[in-house]
Amino acid sequence: MQRALRLLEAVGAHRDGAPAKQLAREAGLPLPTAYHLLRTLTHEGYLRRENGVFRYGDAAMSLGGVDEREARRAGISDTLAGIGEELGVPLYFAAYREGEVDILAVADGPEFPAVEEWADFRETAHAHAVGQCLLAQLGEEERDEYLARHPVRPLTPYSARDRADLLRRLDGRHRLQPVFEQQEYALGTVCAAFPIVAGTAVATMAVSLPANRVEQLRPVVESLRSRVGELVSSLSFSISI
Repeated sequence: MQRALRLLEAVGAHRDGAPAKQLAREAGLPLPTAYHLLRTLTHEGYLRRENGVFRYGDAAMSLGGVDEREARRAGISDTLAGIGEELGVPLYFAAYREGEVDILAVADGPEFPAVEEWADFRETAHAHAVGQCLLAQLGEEERDEYLARHPVRPLTPYSARDRADLLRRLDGRHRLQPVFEQQEYALGTVCAAFPIVAGTAVATMAVSLPANRVEQLRPVVESLRSRVGELVSSLSFSISI
């Protein structure tokens, strides 16, 4: 949390914005750490990136500063980043809220970048591990309602072809089992997600890897699952804000 605040303070010192390397240096942060925090703050609207420099976004301007909620959420990203850096993989934390897939945190770095969101994650739950894991946890009525608003369409040759194909893939899958997906959202990328049990929330943590590292996917997921207990209380709080 404190590191995210230092970055925001550094941004505020530059009327015309500043690049990531300069902000990392001024905040006293390693570049990979600064990189993932800047990405998270940009995703949440507190920063915006234009022509290679970061400036305050609408959320920060409207608040006249950084509120406790954003600081707490940045703290979650900070925690995930530490694990992601240790494992050398990008991590994602998401929940199903108000009928949509909500990506709450992404932790990545220059050497292990997150998947580029070329098709809106909220509308393509059928095609990525995050969405499939969330859909598998929903009741039939709630899942049908989502699919009625966001029809299944293939994004790659490996994607579910239609609603019936998706339901066949989800059928019989235990709601607490990990989901593994190979090149269904983006060619050259494999992903896995597993449910986060935090009260009644429908949530998931996920990881992505280049397709040529697919054999590492399951061991990484097992390592993450063994450590998630230490994060559950923090993740549960993040879902609630």
